[in-house]
Parts: sequence; C-alpha cells; structure tokens
Amino acid sequence: MAKFLAELLGCALPGKGASPALESKSRSRVGLKSSTKQKTTIFSTLGCEKSLSDCKKEQQWKPPAYSSITPVCFPSPLTDKPIGKESMPQTPPFSAMFDSSGYNRNLYQSAEDSCGGLYYHDNNLLSGSLEALIQHLVPNVDYYPDRTYIFTFLLSSRLFMHPYELMGKVCHLCVEHQRLSDPDGDKNQMRKIAPKILQLLTEWTETFPYDFRDERMMRNLKDLAHRITSGEEQTYRKNVQQMMQCLIRKLAALSQYEEVLAKISSTSTDRLMVLKTKPQSIQRDIITVCSDPYTLAQQLTHVELERLNYIGPEEFVQAFVQKDPLDNDKNCFSERKKTRNLEAYVEWFNRLSYLVATEICMPVKKKHRARMIEYFIDVARECFNIGNFNSLMAIISGMNMSPVSRLKKTWAKVKTAKFDILEHQMDPSSNFYNYRTALRGAAQRSLTAHSSREKIVIPFFSLLIKDIYFLNEGCANRLPNGHVNFEKFWELAKQVSEFMTWKQVECPFERDRKILQYLLTVPVFSEDALYLASYESEGPENHIEKDRWKSLRSSLLGRV
Repeated sequence: MAKFLAELLGCALPGKGASPALESKSRSRVGLKSSTKQKTTIFSTLGCEKSLSDCKKEQQWKPPAYSSITPVCFPSPLTDKPIGKESMPQTPPFSAMFDSSGYNRNLYQSAEDSCGGLYYHDNNLLSGSLEALIQHLVPNVDYYPDRTYIFTFLLSSRLFMHPYELMGKVCHLCVEHQRLSDPDGDKNQMRKIAPKILQLLTEWTETFPYDFRDERMMRNLKDLAHRITSGEEQTYRKNVQQMMQCLIRKLAALSQYEEVLAKISSTSTDRLMVLKTKPQSIQRDIITVCSDPYTLAQQLTHVELERLNYIGPEEFVQAFVQKDPLDNDKNCFSERKKTRNLEAYVEWFNRLSYLVATEICMPVKKKHRARMIEYFIDVARECFNIGNFNSLMAIISGMNMSPVSRLKKTWAKVKTAKFDILEHQMDPSSNFYNYRTALRGAAQRSLTAHSSREKIVIPFFSLLIKDIYFLNEGCANRLPNGHVNFEKFWELAKQVSEFMTWKQVECPFERDRKILQYLLTVPVFSEDALYLASYESEGPENHIEKDRWKSLRSSLLGRV
C-alpha cells in the first residue's frame, strides 16, 4: 500500500504549450478559458504541495465544490405513531444530506461547552472521548443521532477500532441499556426504541455494506436484528428481511465485480507479444472500433462510473490508516487496510494512459500517428464537456508520456491548439486552480441538472485522494487530552460524502459492448515496448537513446 501511495502522489509528466478555443460535438457546459499556460508538469505538484492546514492559513486552498454542497441534519424520528413502517425513522437518499447553505455539523444537542465526555463550541461537536462518541451513536427512546454524525463517525471510527469491534460495542449498548435482553421489559419502550435501532443498522448496511463481509460483523448484525424481531415485536420482521436482502445483494454484486476484475487481469497481455504472433496489418486500432470521439468518451464514462460505484467510502480512510497510539492490537491495524476497489480504479487510470500511448506509438506511418493524436484530443475534449475529468487526465497523461512526447516529427503534423487548452485546464499550478474551478462548475451543474447527462461529475481521482491524504496528514486524529479530533473528521466526511453523491449517478449513455470490450481487454504496450515502438517510429536522437534502443531490440525482439 505504501508503494501504491508513493506512486500515486509522486509521479511526474511533461507539459506542453497554449491555446485558442475548441470546437466540440457536445455542447460545452463547464466553460473553458484561454490563456498562456506555464510549462508545468501535470503531476509534478502532487508530492510536494503544502498540507491542507498550511494552505488554509494562506487562504489558497480552495476545494472544488465541497463548501457548496452540504449535509442536512437528520430529524429525530417520531415514535408515537402506530407500529409499522410509517413509524420507522426514514432514511432519505444520500443526496438529501446535501444543500447549498454550507456543511452543517450542528447536532443541536447541548448549549453547554461539554456534555458527557463530548466537547461542543457554538453547538458544534468538536471532540470527545471515543467511548462518549460511541454512546452518542446509539439511539435511545428520546434521541436518534443526526445522519451526518452517523456517517462521519462510522467513516472515521475505523482509524481507532475495527468495524466489528464498534458493532460489538453498539450491540452491547443496545442490549444492555435498552433492555432488549429482558423479555419482561417495558414493551412500550421496546416499541419506541426498536425502530430507531433498526434504522441505525439500516444506515450502516446501506452506506458501509463492505464492513459486513466480515463474518463477525454479520454475526452481530443478525443477533441484534433477531432481538428486535423476537417476542411480540415481529412487526419489524419485514423491515429486517428487507435490510438483510439489500445487504446480501450489494455484497453479491461486489463479489461478481471482483471476479470480473480478476478475469480481466488474468487475461491481460503485452501488446508486443501479440504483435509477434499476429501481423500488425490485421491488428485493429481504437479508431476502427470507434471512429466517433464523442461515442468513445461516452463509453469511457460508463467504465468510470461503474468502477467508481464499487468504491466504498471507508476505502478513503483505510488507504491512509496508521497505528493508533492508544491501540495495542497490531492485527486490527493490518486488517483495516482494505482498499481493493480504490486501487483497481487507479489501475484503470494507468491502463487508459498506457492504452492512449500504445495507440499513438503503434502506427508505422507518421500521418497515422498524427491522426491518432488528434483523435484522442477530441475524445479528451468530449470527456471535459461530459464532466469526466478522470478520463480526460488519463488521456493527457498518455499523450505526455515520454515515448509519445519525443515524437517531434509526428507532433509537427498535429494541430495542437485543442490539446494546449485542455492542458491549461488541468494545469497543476496554484494547486490545480483551473481544474478546481471547472470541477466546481460541473458540481453546480449537477445540482441544478435538468437531465441525467448534466448530473455527471467524475473527479480527477488522484487529486481527490491527494486532498484527503493531506487533510489526514495535516491534522492529528487525537488531541493532547486523548479526545478524538472530531473537527477533522467533519472535514473528511464533507469531502468523501460529496464523492458518494457523484458515484451514485447512473450513466445515461447507451452501452456499446464492442467498444467496452476493447477498452477493458485489448493488450497494451509495457513501458519498454512503448520506448521501442517510439524509437522504431522516429530514431534515437542521442547516444543515450541509441544505447537504450539497442538494449530494447535485443531484450524484446532478440535482435542486435
């Protein structure tokens, strides 16, 4: 995982020039600006920028749209209604946690500065002991936690304990404090508390379903659900069954997705090995599969949204989890570092970059390489207008790889004005200010969307991870008094929750299985094969390149 993060935060690519306006088949909804661009690399600032706290002090750090979309307090449910579904605390869609008035972390619990181990300021929860925060999560007859608190605590608590440990504590508090274990307990109280506990479990299983791949989690869930539905409280049995069925469907879908990824990974081969057994003259390229850049941009958006959808919010935290100084369980620490879907998404970005570079380097004729470059520039433009910034950056990265950028004779035949302005939009200077402005516009468009196409926001994922990384690194998890720094976790939840809204958008474009199959499975060149193809297309320019060319021809082709 450390290697994965180092590669993600520290890679660097060459940049290019500047630009007039672009024409596009799709209507531009985000807005492009044309100005001279500094020659800065696309990724060069990822590993060396200031932390979030430093940037805030200088008032330079401007998150894309995080301050404009905010959770709303989840109202305390009314339980004096007749028993049944209508008396359950209702969970709104995840997007209903947001409005445009500012991120609301006011829990309206106490006007005091401290209350039961929790510290408030202006009614905002800022810190508390871990035990007090767990108590605050568990509902009682007169209280149900705000939905923003539930999400924030379930997200951040895994930095301090494994989810199954938290579930065990929640179950214990529910059983002991709410007398679920007492068959002779106050049945009226049971009727009031049961729907609230069930709602908390529903919130957990809907938002963090992957936690329940752990048998210990599932065992605790079933035990508590059984207590709720036992005895005379069988009214909630249908709700429990629905919750369990929904959870099982999500876990089954995840397993199926992982099987598909494993199958794709096992069949991946080096394009060069394919060329050795299959003449290049009968090889397909991306243009023969999809000649329309707008259609390819749509299919790339399908891949992006599908893979985004399987990333759990907890993976953003688990990617950077470190040993809690107050936790002596080393096994618990290692188990928490589960980021499989997040890493698979980053691998897709890398594959797309290498696919672009492969398609450009493979043609023998210079005019065909120039045509391929212009084709991908048009695809990148369409991705920008759709709001698919991740594919846009992957395409730019592919065209900026050294084996491609060194093809000077090829680039001389390319009209680079469109590419220059796209690079300008993704310029990393001023902490990716141009990109963040465009992302903010796309996020605002999504909020006021009149069609499903306008709802699409796919962020440049590596930068999103970088933002979360510096937030995590720039602020301590615990305060000097041992309290959990909950103010930090409000900010963390704010960033992750916006991503949660974006990833739930359904792709409105028609799927093309032939194009998708090509994008996901066609072999691509390795880095060495890219350099070899580049040298074969346009010969080495210096002794270093000549030596490398000879070495690659010997090792890859068996030639001297």
